[in-house]
Amino acid sequence: MSAPPDIAGCDAIRGWLAQRCGIHYPQHKTDLLRQRLARVQRAFTVPDLAELARRLNAGTHHDLQLAVLHAASTNHTYFFREAEVLEAFCARILPDLAGRDEIRIWSAASSTGDEAYTLAILVAETLGMAALQRLRILGTDISAPVVEQAEQAIFPEQRLERVPPELRRKYFEPAGLAQYRIRQELRDCCTFRQMNLKTTPYPFRKAFQTVFCRNILYYFEQADQLATLNAISDVTEPGGWLVTSVTENIRDLPTPWVPVENGIYRKAMP
Repeated sequence: MSAPPDIAGCDAIRGWLAQRCGIHYPQHKTDLLRQRLARVQRAFTVPDLAELARRLNAGTHHDLQLAVLHAASTNHTYFFREAEVLEAFCARILPDLAGRDEIRIWSAASSTGDEAYTLAILVAETLGMAALQRLRILGTDISAPVVEQAEQAIFPEQRLERVPPELRRKYFEPAGLAQYRIRQELRDCCTFRQMNLKTTPYPFRKAFQTVFCRNILYYFEQADQLATLNAISDVTEPGGWLVTSVTENIRDLPTPWVPVENGIYRKAMP
């Protein structure tokens, strides 16, 4: 007996997401996936999930594909997320980068840019404002709309709740009702691009010294986690750093990354 069209459609979309970008929705998150896809159905007047799956797999509805990727990817983010990891970045990693002619950091799942701009603030606070002149932060995300938001650098006040008041005054400017914009000095050292982490090898000319890949790996199946971590290693300097979420444990995976402390890893030297 075959599955009802709606269930079969949801399963087909789940498979399409896993194949296209590595995002894995287990069965217990089916309701969450349905809620997110419902917005796409309304926007594109798609009657059911079976039809949505058919259009996705036809490969001729580019706007629809992008909308599904945007809806399915998690974009919940805010400034100064996971203070424990950020403190380790300032105490352990930044001193290692302080003497570099160019500091190159990749925020590999940057969403609307909160993480990338947080890192720029931490560099300015730890190494001084002059360090921004040699800081290059790349933020990438699979969703084009959130990349556009990151480039605009305007954020609602609630996303700044964890920013200390003195840093809010120092690095943000009012930008309308309950909105703030990042100062130009920080915007100048941050670049944002759309990118699918599953598309390897990564097309970077210069290696990074530090890569932040937080709150994304646990959406991947283990094989995709391993492929992503190895691909990140390929574009990271020997002795470079990887920062993950404290809830993402990659210690048991056979990768080039050596655990340093919770959420902090280092690429082995040759």
